[in-house]
Amino acid sequence: MRSIDRVAVIGAGVMGAGIAAQVANAGVEVLLFDRPQSEGEDRNAIAKGAIASLLKSNPAALMVKGNAQLITPVNTEDDLDKLGTCDWIIEAIIEDVAIKQGIYRQLEQHRKKGSIVSSNTSTLRRKDLVEGMPSGFGQDFLISHFFNPPRYMRLLELVGGDETPDELMDLVDNFCDIKLGKGVVRCKDTPGFIANRIGIFWLQCAVIEAIDQGISIEVADAVIGRPFGIPKTGVFALLDMVGLDLMPHVLGSMAEYLDADDPFHKIYREPVLIKEMIADGYTGRKGKGGFYRLKPDSPDKVKEAIDLATGKYSKALRPTVSIVKKAGRKNPRKVLDDDSAAGRYAWSVMSKTLSYAASLVPSVSEDIGAIDQAMCLGYNWKYGPFELLDQIGVSWFTKQLSAKGEVVPEFLTKVGGDGFYRRKQGQREYLSSGGQYHEVKSRVGVLKLEDIKARGRPVAKNPSASLWDLGDDILCLEFHSKMNSLNLWTLNMMEKAISKIGESEFKALVVYNDGSNFSVGANIGLMAFAAKIWAFPFIDYMVRRGQDTYKALKFAPFPVVSAPSGLALGGACELLLHSDAVQAHAETYTGLVEVGVGIIPGWGGCKELLCRWALAKDGPKGPMPPVSKTFELIGLAQVAKSAAEAREMKILRPSDGISMNRDRVLADAKAKAIDLAEGYVAPEPVEIILPGESGQVALDLAVSGFRKSGKATAHDVVVSAALSEVLSGGNTDMTAKVSEDTLLELERKAFHKLCRHPDTIKRVNHMLKTGKPLRN
Repeated sequence: MRSIDRVAVIGAGVMGAGIAAQVANAGVEVLLFDRPQSEGEDRNAIAKGAIASLLKSNPAALMVKGNAQLITPVNTEDDLDKLGTCDWIIEAIIEDVAIKQGIYRQLEQHRKKGSIVSSNTSTLRRKDLVEGMPSGFGQDFLISHFFNPPRYMRLLELVGGDETPDELMDLVDNFCDIKLGKGVVRCKDTPGFIANRIGIFWLQCAVIEAIDQGISIEVADAVIGRPFGIPKTGVFALLDMVGLDLMPHVLGSMAEYLDADDPFHKIYREPVLIKEMIADGYTGRKGKGGFYRLKPDSPDKVKEAIDLATGKYSKALRPTVSIVKKAGRKNPRKVLDDDSAAGRYAWSVMSKTLSYAASLVPSVSEDIGAIDQAMCLGYNWKYGPFELLDQIGVSWFTKQLSAKGEVVPEFLTKVGGDGFYRRKQGQREYLSSGGQYHEVKSRVGVLKLEDIKARGRPVAKNPSASLWDLGDDILCLEFHSKMNSLNLWTLNMMEKAISKIGESEFKALVVYNDGSNFSVGANIGLMAFAAKIWAFPFIDYMVRRGQDTYKALKFAPFPVVSAPSGLALGGACELLLHSDAVQAHAETYTGLVEVGVGIIPGWGGCKELLCRWALAKDGPKGPMPPVSKTFELIGLAQVAKSAAEAREMKILRPSDGISMNRDRVLADAKAKAIDLAEGYVAPEPVEIILPGESGQVALDLAVSGFRKSGKATAHDVVVSAALSEVLSGGNTDMTAKVSEDTLLELERKAFHKLCRHPDTIKRVNHMLKTGKPLRN
């Protein structure tokens, strides 16, 4: 069976190197090509420099630094013969058809027969890239448009041609989906494909309308943001991130290749202000600033915003736009229907953008779901344009267009009362360009909790958590409190899950939710409130209850599989540590961070992580090294920046699974739970040898040194002393073994003491107020 086992990337710029990094993150070897260094002895210096930059990049391009070993630096003069070993060659060079075709002709002389060649172009059409190329090249050629940064942006647009075999398209599609974690959208061969075709129109429209209507960039970003499910960066902050200097090239390409009657031409112009900004080095965050900047020579890092009329900077404001508050996050029509300056601006931008999206069906895609997915994954919109139109009300929107004398796209006239999407007997359906509804089908290997929820009722539910039947006798525990924080309701549902499985046909539990974050941990707001009214026994009760619940899950007569994505901090990390197995999304960020609010892990996290290090076959030997490593991880509140890094920290075991694609996590976790349930035997409690007081003295001495050098605060010393006592085993010595229950008792005692400390209470309150740790 044909597979992709080795990849080459031509072009070691930001995008090319980023693509190479993500291929390496998938565990696949990759050759990174660039031109040879003209000076010096090392002709691969440019590609090597790109790899060095990957290792220093922030946010990190590599999920673990060791993945860089899978990237081989090479050059396009000496090493093209190595292409014969590659199954897929990705070109990521300058957006110029002639230059790209020059590279393709070189590739043709060296690549193996049947290998795939693709371009990472963002705007050029495939037919222009293959025109005049040797016979047969087009059969192996397609466009694979990654978004920047390739590790974090999930969208990949795939464009084939009439001569492209289905087998080749499916091969690349599946590789990008399963191995690279991409949401693959197949597009027609049109300028800008889908996401940039709509996204660039939206950005350009927002800039031009703000200039013409005299809207400040702060108001523009506020109104074109939360009400429409668009990130808080809005428009102008997003352009600063992308880079103002890139926009003229993209806009120019769109203007060149789009048909003369395309609505884009009505909004296409290059404002003088933006030309001057680029010329002066104000290209965005990578330059001296952009629409926003940090005030030069300002020690306080004062944020400034540009005046679109004068070009002068002044302190950036946080405007209170009343219609934004009224609309909240679920009623964009209130913004569009408001006759204020902000409302008129929102209408002028979003009505044009949504109408434009509707006018592109079926020319860019006949599937509105693909268009919505492209905007959600490529521009981080919460809702795609057609989902937004359903929220706004298609009938109302169409009537508004007509009343204002604006063109109503033909596709909008085909929508009845059900909207673009509807649910029929629990199944989601979408409206096709022909006006008929069709079933929204998930890819093979994808299971969505939202579909499970739409088809039935929960097995059990409370304000913070629910239980759902996933089928095949697997039960799912879902968190749905604010930020999925953990509280007594959550613990109660965990206990209910244990009893439900014990008394029914269910045979395993999967812990999963559709939120952007698995859980931010225990709700410290409850702790702050209890401390305020001196209800410390309640805090002690919560600690004991959490320990007992997690212990019951660990030793339950059925397997527990946790399936995290995004943040899994504090108490959520402790849940992972108590699970029989973890099936994590690759972008899982987890760690025991409690010291940041002046406490230590209290639900068994200290005990579990310590035992992982003490019993690890590949870990350091002796009583002290595991204690020192665990003390470092917890004491510094280290957070894994990927699931792979969590495995290095031993929060994940070698046997735990990692799903590169977020959409596949639940199905993968369910499959793991089914496998574990067969002949399942609960684990036995363990005992470990710890150094006792001598270990505590050594750790405290190290912290004292940090305090003297100014690297640790006074309360850091207090918290570290409590942590060192727990991890060292209290008053034990190296001739005795320490049980799990003893470690839990030590955790409770330390937590009991720390939660009453006034400096801990200050840390908790400061975190709740500012979202940042207090260094006291």
